[in-house]
Amino acid sequence: MAQEELTTLPVGRLGLVPLESCKSLGQKVDEWLVQWRKEREHSESDSFAFEGYKRDSYTIKVQNPRFGSGEGKCVITESVRGDDIYILVDVCNYNISYPIGRFTNLMSPDDHYQDLKRVIAAIGGKARRVNVIMPYLYEGRQSKRIGRESLDCATSLHELINMGVENIITFDAHDPQIQNATPLHGFETVQPSYQFIKALLKNEHGLHIDNEHFMIISPDEGSMSRAIYLANILGVDMGMYYKRLDYSKNIGGRHPIAAYEFLGPNVAGKDMILIDDMISSGDTILKIASLLKERGAGRIYLCSTFGLFTDNLKKFDEAYAAGVFDKLLTTNMVYQSEELLAKPYYISCDMSKYIALIIDTLNHDMSVSHLLNPVDRIKRCVNNYMAQYDQK
Repeated sequence: MAQEELTTLPVGRLGLVPLESCKSLGQKVDEWLVQWRKEREHSESDSFAFEGYKRDSYTIKVQNPRFGSGEGKCVITESVRGDDIYILVDVCNYNISYPIGRFTNLMSPDDHYQDLKRVIAAIGGKARRVNVIMPYLYEGRQSKRIGRESLDCATSLHELINMGVENIITFDAHDPQIQNATPLHGFETVQPSYQFIKALLKNEHGLHIDNEHFMIISPDEGSMSRAIYLANILGVDMGMYYKRLDYSKNIGGRHPIAAYEFLGPNVAGKDMILIDDMISSGDTILKIASLLKERGAGRIYLCSTFGLFTDNLKKFDEAYAAGVFDKLLTTNMVYQSEELLAKPYYISCDMSKYIALIIDTLNHDMSVSHLLNPVDRIKRCVNNYMAQYDQK
């Protein structure tokens, strides 16, 4: 962090509460914070305002025991009075279970969200400020109402605000307009564009990031803004696919897809990033990748903030073996299985340093706008890569 960002005092003693669902990511974030603050000097570092500023760990341990009925509670193991608390939760972690009598139940997003509320309730208003870092926004796909249905995302945000949460930090929200549900409180949706580009250029060689050799593709209308943003920064063309529906038929309450239509320039011979906010089953993004290959596309890189892989990885193995795509990039902000990490085509984008930067900046009550707009960092990364390639 730049020295000028230390002109303010900390809001309070920093406290990091990674829930079990976010344990490994929280540990990495904690290590970054410990490293930076041990190296950092401030003119008022001896004052009472910096009490507890340099510590061996900022993690506050919490326990989430459950009764035999499956009901849970939260116990905080130390005082958090006056602290600036940051709670990390991964609502998509399906690798955690709990007993209900003689049965074992896998934790659902609802269970993780309930544990988050238990932590806030255990804090009981004693902390100076409570901030929630929820990379995958709970119920983010149910962000707008169509007909007689629940509006779950907005409802959950209101619940958190009413419990005293000051700031909510999420990443690549499915619909960024959901922030309109909490107009009087802090809500940030952060794009991991820089981490995607950095990881791709670190692992791939011989790419030409220019308009003649590279493109950004959106697999549907929903990811248009992501693709346009990245294409503008890189100075390359973008294209998109949209689904043409057959409105004369209704199968299972939905109109079937008649065809996938492409809008954009010629893709033949060009390498490209196929970008989306999440990969659920993976059917759509693999279908689009195969259609691009039919059009003569070069190397295809699948980039998605959240790799949920709700079916399995078999279809990705088959697609990779068939040459449908070259690399798959997702972040470590949701649970990653050992099987996924071992795949030869997989690249994990570590977000711990970025999250630590956001926490460190907010703890000093400074603006995070320079962190949310990575244009300069992306351009510098690409220029360094191209300069290195040109020298070779």
